[in-house]
Amino acid sequence: MGSHAAPHHNRRFLVTAAGLLLLGGGLLGLPRADGAPAPADACHTASTRLPRGDCGPFWQVLAEDFNGDRVPLGSFSDCEHDVDTSAAYCGGLKGTYRDNWWAYPTGWPDTAESRGRDVVGVYHPEDTVSVGPAPNGDGRMSIRMWRPADGGPVHAAALVPRAVMQMKYGKYSARIKVTKPAPGYKSAWLHYGGGCEMDHPEGEWTGSLSAFHHPCGGGEQGYFPGSDDWTEWHTVSTEWTPGHVRFFVDGRLTGHDTRGVPDLPLSWVLQNESALEGPGAAPGSSAQLDVTWVAAYAYDWK
Repeated sequence: MGSHAAPHHNRRFLVTAAGLLLLGGGLLGLPRADGAPAPADACHTASTRLPRGDCGPFWQVLAEDFNGDRVPLGSFSDCEHDVDTSAAYCGGLKGTYRDNWWAYPTGWPDTAESRGRDVVGVYHPEDTVSVGPAPNGDGRMSIRMWRPADGGPVHAAALVPRAVMQMKYGKYSARIKVTKPAPGYKSAWLHYGGGCEMDHPEGEWTGSLSAFHHPCGGGEQGYFPGSDDWTEWHTVSTEWTPGHVRFFVDGRLTGHDTRGVPDLPLSWVLQNESALEGPGAAPGSSAQLDVTWVAAYAYDWK
């Protein structure tokens, strides 16, 4: 089970200003040396609304705004079926949510355990994940992680959109906000496997939102800052194409790497867990991330 908690960052490699030009012109939104503007998000996913339809080389295979059926706490249960395959499902879900979503089963440890942290987490989707309207009527998936008052492990959650499990390349976007921050909680939404890893967004919820790329076969990781504040709404996108991975925040290119980009099928894991840096979650504390939409695209299927 520990293999499902992806290894993370022992050191950070910040691409230098000179490296910006070498890695695709315009990290952090800077113009290229030839004066051309930095590449834009292929689907222009910077607005508050869920994007619909194909764009560029990407064919939309998932568009979820969470405005349909409510999914109360307790529904993301019985998730041990066909784990880590495109046939995986949670027996407690119904209808389109059962068709479209899977979660790491109750009892799997999060990354903090393999890192030897004092405070670790265990995945508990049944008591952390729900779907329903916010006070303003906006449909949202809410991920409320918490630590028991007796000081036990953090209850964490990792969600997996089934439409893009074990898919090679693609575009992956969401609009997110930490609506209740607290020390000791983080996200690392990622693709990983075969010695490769792409993380976006990642960071402790009380810190900055960043992206990381761990080249296949080793080498120093790429570290790409994206935003200073998880507690504001942000649209995050990863574009993964042959030989390239690009990271966007609010339509702005924040990272581009060409070193050891994966060329094998990987799943998109919306991983939320106990912190790997700084203080651990206090007993009795909780924190919440809201997701107002998720969109995913296959690459060049047409």
